[in-house]
Amino acid sequence: MDYTPFTKQALENLRNPNTLNWFVIPLLALMFYVYATEVQKKNWNAVFAGLAFWGMDWINEIINSLVLHFSHYAPIWGTPGQSAYTVLIGLNVEIMFMFSIAGIVWSKMLLDDKNAKILGINNRWFIIIAGSVFSVIVEYFLNAANMLTWDYSWWNANNPWLIVPFGYMTFFIVAFWVYDMKSIKKQLMTVGSIFSIVLLSLIIFGTLAWI
Repeated sequence: MDYTPFTKQALENLRNPNTLNWFVIPLLALMFYVYATEVQKKNWNAVFAGLAFWGMDWINEIINSLVLHFSHYAPIWGTPGQSAYTVLIGLNVEIMFMFSIAGIVWSKMLLDDKNAKILGINNRWFIIIAGSVFSVIVEYFLNAANMLTWDYSWWNANNPWLIVPFGYMTFFIVAFWVYDMKSIKKQLMTVGSIFSIVLLSLIIFGTLAWI
């Protein structure tokens, strides 16, 4: 099976140093500023929620890369458009830095009482659902511009039923679960476990040239 046109285009940009652009630096600075602000406030719940959200995205992106490797056809989603740097087949630095702070942003919307309700729905689940649906709507616009592409019939604009739960809800669920943990030790262990999986996967699959 041959690669799709979008996949071929994304592969041309994959980890291509010639695409590097200076605006990566202010994005990095923004990420540092957001985390430094929360650390200064000792808002550890938000810090660990942000890291958990980011780590879950990395796991998704690695799985997406493996789908391309084993299918020899296409990733579940790809980023063939212009980018300052394409890290993985469906992850560029612009997306990476966005997800690095997204968990902190969404955690700001949580109510102090984790059992409180919004429109009759537990506030955690309300934000999980609303945030996931909003994120998919944004993806629709990116897809329309061929910035984020879908080549499979079961993962596209006509079939959002998998994109909402597996594209985003898992990120929110894990991030808010970590946010509500009573112990910093548990938060640290959980986030550490997530990033251990990420790091080992990048090393192993990267060495095998599978991602």
